[in-house]
Amino acid sequence: MIKIDILNTVLLIIIGILLFELIVFVHEGGHFITAKLSGVKVNEFALGMGPKLIKFKKGETLYSLRLFPIGGFCAMEGEDADSDDERAFGNKAVWKRMIIVVAGAFMNIVLGLILMMITLAPNQFFASTTIAEFAENATSSQQLMKDDQIQSINGYGINTSTDLSFALATAKSNTLDVTVNRNGEIKHFDNVKLPTIEKDNKEILQLDFKVYAIENNFGNLLSQTFLSTVSTVKMVWASLIGLVTGQFGLNEVSGPVGMTSAISQAAGEGLKRSFGDGLLNLVYIMTIITINLGVVNLLPLPALDGGRFIFLLIEAIRRKPINPEYEGYVHAAGMILLLVFMVIISIKDVFQLIL
Repeated sequence: MIKIDILNTVLLIIIGILLFELIVFVHEGGHFITAKLSGVKVNEFALGMGPKLIKFKKGETLYSLRLFPIGGFCAMEGEDADSDDERAFGNKAVWKRMIIVVAGAFMNIVLGLILMMITLAPNQFFASTTIAEFAENATSSQQLMKDDQIQSINGYGINTSTDLSFALATAKSNTLDVTVNRNGEIKHFDNVKLPTIEKDNKEILQLDFKVYAIENNFGNLLSQTFLSTVSTVKMVWASLIGLVTGQFGLNEVSGPVGMTSAISQAAGEGLKRSFGDGLLNLVYIMTIITINLGVVNLLPLPALDGGRFIFLLIEAIRRKPINPEYEGYVHAAGMILLLVFMVIISIKDVFQLIL
């Protein structure tokens, strides 16, 4: 039994690495495909970082698999420097370069849709956001009613059970401002009270009602996949805004070490039930990661795809490119700050694991 558990754990680790590299492959593949379609010369397409393990050249492009499974890249001619090649990235129309730059993040979100469908498909039912019944002595029943469809909590829009969970997790007290759809009429209630439980020295809100189930058929699977992906994107944006505004502290942000810990915990919890549950938990975490990668990469920050897009947007408005040397300095500074931030977060994650 112990040998089987170890084998399952090792297998999940291997699958996790492969899924992570799939996320990177899809991201860089978005850049690669749109670059090729736009007539841009791609010098190298690499999966992984560090020394090359496997390499081969097809046409003008070198394809390589590298030692460390921690990233990848699509190296385009003239991407970060001037080039006289007419097929260089910098010599293509600005609208083509815009598409190439955002294609990676777009493909990550598409992958998120696919992985979300995989995680939802085995469910017999989905949770709705419409109240079906209240627990005995439920405090929320003083204002809410059966068949109320929850529209928002503390101003956060509710379309899925993911939205509901996130709104409760980020609430600062156990009294909420709730908006519902009651028989086609929108009603707003202040100070709706919910019970709490204590976990890890924190007060956690609990629902004191149950919601209706939605049958899993093909149409509902498609709609729930789309809605759940949108909810995840919203959750990422709300978390980023919360970090900037001070709603969340650095102790609530995780880097690679923290994500690895979360992945192992989620997979471990699933393995307690079955290998299939462990695999689904792993795929769900990877769904969150790929959507995170897509959303974060679109932020208008130096060194990120969103930052490059802003420079291209300025070029389109000015009808004149910004000096590549100056742009390079900005992206280099942004990369240094990003790496410093990641180091700080990783150190914090390590201390949280050992303390």
